[in-house]
Amino acid sequence: MTNQTGNDPATLHSKIFAAIFGAFLGLALLKFATPSVMDKFVESPTTGLEWLVFTWPLRMVYPLIGLLVLAGLFAVRLKTVAPRWLMLMPAIWLAWQFLAGTQSVDSKLTDGVLAHFLVCVICFYLGCLCLNRDGLVTYLLLPVAIAFGWMLYTGFDQHFGGLQRTRDYFWTYIYPAQSNVPPEYLKKMSSDRIFSTVFYPNAFAGALLMLLPLLLAWIWQAKERFTAGARGFLCGVLSSCAAACLYWSGSKGGWLLAFLISVVAVLHQEFSKRLKLILVIVFLVVGGAGFYWKNKAYMERGAMSVVARLDYWRAAWQIAVSKPILGSGPGTFAIAYQAVKKPESEMARLAHNDYLQQASDSGIPGLITYAAFVGGVLWIAYWRLDWSKAPVVCGVWLGLVASSLQSAFEFTLYVPSLAWTGFTLAGWLLGSTRETIRQSPPPGCNLMLR
Repeated sequence: MTNQTGNDPATLHSKIFAAIFGAFLGLALLKFATPSVMDKFVESPTTGLEWLVFTWPLRMVYPLIGLLVLAGLFAVRLKTVAPRWLMLMPAIWLAWQFLAGTQSVDSKLTDGVLAHFLVCVICFYLGCLCLNRDGLVTYLLLPVAIAFGWMLYTGFDQHFGGLQRTRDYFWTYIYPAQSNVPPEYLKKMSSDRIFSTVFYPNAFAGALLMLLPLLLAWIWQAKERFTAGARGFLCGVLSSCAAACLYWSGSKGGWLLAFLISVVAVLHQEFSKRLKLILVIVFLVVGGAGFYWKNKAYMERGAMSVVARLDYWRAAWQIAVSKPILGSGPGTFAIAYQAVKKPESEMARLAHNDYLQQASDSGIPGLITYAAFVGGVLWIAYWRLDWSKAPVVCGVWLGLVASSLQSAFEFTLYVPSLAWTGFTLAGWLLGSTRETIRQSPPPGCNLMLR
């Protein structure tokens, strides 16, 4: 890959670290997908088959993080173009989470969530300070691409019979031996929606949306390795497989976000204004018609999941208002929700909105610091993007946009594999984007004229 970011060239240590980091993220996508608030239900594998098939408890990741940090010390590059306040924001947010944890209504639950948040912030700084050299893209993304491919394979396998086999095995061997199976898992086992290696179908959709733009850009810019025809074929196959998995996941929000980021990507290409308009109309018509056709029965039934989310969000804000400074403690929404939920509402462990849950769990300061971090990364990075010369960086940005929007109606922050990958990509984005911020960016950007 040619120099796209203006950073220093890669060293041997940085290449080794990038490969190790990529392997860690790939492993996380395959094995660490249970929400941090439910980690107590995950048992350690005991047989070779269980190690291969089952998810792993989060306590197994902490030694790996220690080794990753040690390896990162040999690849660190302190030079960065990110604003100092934005570099400090994850640390400030984490410090406030620990402060809020001192007043938690369930300290044991909060301790597990805080450990997960600590890994998130470590991943951010490793991504920003250890991946900010040119020539590291392939080393980082190859293991991630392999894991992504396995996720797609698992999704296809579940759709074409694997999910039923998993269901049969669960009801025959696991359920009778377990005395406390979470209701969420029972619901998942009763559904035909695929979830691949991720805990939840909507979380699987989140993984697809976060990583697909990045991987497509990585393949497309590999002009020295593949012909244009080969690159087009690979991108087409990858997009088709991911779209099929997204459809089978049944994620309604994921479907809409996929078309949204597709429109954003089209508007930033060097096409004529007329072609952009045609493509946008096609995306909107096809996406809208497909969404209506797929979810017509769901909407006729009253869109119950939307109704449930509205109650979660109402409750989260009510909790935040009652405890505006420190909240109820990181990860404790379910405990506080029990006291304020409507009698007819379904119980939930998470608020299905990361931003409101920050307010509920750690008060208004927790919400402000987290929202400032997410919004700051996306805004600052946007004005540094070069859509024609740095497609991989633009793919990272698109994936993070999709993830940050999905966080408004899901619990992406509490799914370790998604959160760790997202924080890593945010750090990489800040450390690797070109220093091309416009001195006086206009208050609004006319994308159709770009």
